[in-house]
Amino acid sequence: MPGMVISGGQTGADRAGLDAAVAAGIPVGGFMPKGALAEDGRVPSKYNLTELASAGYAARTLHNIECSDATIILHLGEISGGTLLTATQCARLKKPLLCVDIRKNPAALRQLRRFLSNRRPAVLNIAGPRESKSPGIHEKSLALLTRLFSKTP
Repeated sequence: MPGMVISGGQTGADRAGLDAAVAAGIPVGGFMPKGALAEDGRVPSKYNLTELASAGYAARTLHNIECSDATIILHLGEISGGTLLTATQCARLKKPLLCVDIRKNPAALRQLRRFLSNRRPAVLNIAGPRESKSPGIHEKSLALLTRLFSKTP
């Protein structure tokens, strides 16, 4: 398991990563835009996110990628916007990335376990679309990540 899970704290896949890690006792953190706002309001302080000087989401995305050893993108179909930016920046920075369409991939849990086993990231960045762009992504990601971070196989 990673030593720490980070994300930008937005609703959806980002927040699911933090919620699953907190439940599993894995330390959490990451970076968020100035103002600490997500689409549901202020990002809760329990996630230990660092507020950046910039209000832009691109800066947050870049900081989280740079400060992690690997990134997992969880999504429910075609990626776009900030999720696509995450994938593009990972490629540009030559950072390990695993993109998983959790809706169409019955082997997602096995794929995630293999990725973590091969990469052994001390700091894992979890990203994906926000809830309003991909309804249900939080619930589906949380269920998958809870299983991923559980102590049982």
